[in-house]
Amino acid sequence: MSKIVTLTEAASIALHGMIIVAKSDKMANVVQIAELTGSSKHHVAKIFQRLVKDNFLDSHRGPSGGFSLKMDPKDITLLQIYESIEGRIEVTTCPMDKSICPFGKCIMDNVTRKMTVDFREHLQKHTLSDYL
Repeated sequence: MSKIVTLTEAASIALHGMIIVAKSDKMANVVQIAELTGSSKHHVAKIFQRLVKDNFLDSHRGPSGGFSLKMDPKDITLLQIYESIEGRIEVTTCPMDKSICPFGKCIMDNVTRKMTVDFREHLQKHTLSDYL
């Protein structure tokens, strides 16, 4: 079955995992996040290293270690998390990145541009605090 819009597994782990950390009353660790997201702990660790590097999280080692937010949840947008993992969302006119359409009119009628703008705006207007 075809899906028009999908998130990468990495983006999904980052978004859901950050909400898990924000909701946790103690530090959430890689194993807990992996179990709750149904992901590999190695993939979670790799993604969360990136989020630590980008200053969203503090990482604490040891048996009672895990991750904690470096900022207030209301100050972290879903867009910031998404772009930390996937890179900046680029809004383009053509889904194929063609500067000249051979048909004179986009066969997608710019629906992909609208979807990208709507997706970006949705992520920008929502913060972690919206899910607590």
